[in-house]
Amino acid sequence: MVCPSNGSEYYAYVLVYVDDVMVIHHDAEAVLLRIDKYFKMKPGSIGDPDIYLGATIKKMRLANGVEAWASSPSKYVRASVDTVTKYLTNLGDKQWSMPKKAANPFEGGYEPKIDVTPPLNAELASWYASLIGMLRWMVEIGRVDIITEVSKMASQMAAPREGHLDALLHMFGFLKINHNSRMAYDPSYPTIDMSAFKECDWKQFYGDVKEALPSNAPEPRGKEVDLRMYVDSDHAGEKRTRRSRTGFFVFLNTALVQWFSKQQATIETSVFGAEFVAMKIGMESLRGLRYKLRMMGVGIAGPSYIYGDNMSVIHNTQRPESMLKKKSNSICYHAVRESVAMGESLTAHIGTNENVGDLATKVLYGQKRRYMVSQLLYDIYDDY
Repeated sequence: MVCPSNGSEYYAYVLVYVDDVMVIHHDAEAVLLRIDKYFKMKPGSIGDPDIYLGATIKKMRLANGVEAWASSPSKYVRASVDTVTKYLTNLGDKQWSMPKKAANPFEGGYEPKIDVTPPLNAELASWYASLIGMLRWMVEIGRVDIITEVSKMASQMAAPREGHLDALLHMFGFLKINHNSRMAYDPSYPTIDMSAFKECDWKQFYGDVKEALPSNAPEPRGKEVDLRMYVDSDHAGEKRTRRSRTGFFVFLNTALVQWFSKQQATIETSVFGAEFVAMKIGMESLRGLRYKLRMMGVGIAGPSYIYGDNMSVIHNTQRPESMLKKKSNSICYHAVRESVAMGESLTAHIGTNENVGDLATKVLYGQKRRYMVSQLLYDIYDDY
């Protein structure tokens, strides 16, 4: 396509998710009207987007002066809270209620895996699964501040207990008070301190390796983009089996586009091992994202910039001469180092208090939680 206002070439996109359609085009309405001839749309639904996948869509002016699109799941969150409230009213059991005050999604120190309260009956267990479905969709459409708590509670769906349901109702109480949030898709290029990243000669270790580029990718059009990832691991954070958790957030330029929080499949005996496993999982996700963007005709400026707060891991991915002493970590170790060697990724150290990946691996409270959330979302906390 050629933009009539400035003559630049670009690709037009039609995004379809079940019965939701969004068109990226300089004359999107004309495209939607053509689609409407074959697949009738709801009256009044053709025009500038106002809601997509349950999130409200509108433009906002950012502090840097940039006008950007932003999405808010507030409407879906409030509707979900109302649904829970009605169910509790119909249930008529005083044992179950949402708290009137909830400063955090979890009560302090709560650990779902070691909850030994009585199992839920069949009806409440089914309702528990429904609540998890609501919460997971909230995370999917932007409530990334509860990603760790929802992941922990989702892992209890097979045999939920009374304490687990109490914890979910506490979370809905928190959401009732803190339903407002916005995620801004800021296209601005980030300021990247390149002195924190080190490019080295890796040929002695991995040969002349290069990033595999798709041979059938369309010619890139428009401006290239930067990719950054903040990755973290909560070493042995799960109290019952001592498995660690991987968490990361991926930014395209300054827009948050991908988030992840999941318990690791292996039990790592060291922080070093858990952090390397987390970085490998994150690196593989970035590799998939780089492929997807290229196949959509989006150019990528250079390597993906990966920030982690474990100095040993960063040293081992910045210095070819570093030697691995633990064979059990060798797969993740070499997978990440080879990614750096081929120029696909670069790693840098970041302080723990600045690593937003913490929010996807740990249940945070107080000032630290508020700060981390403010780096990702607008509106939840007004004092940032």
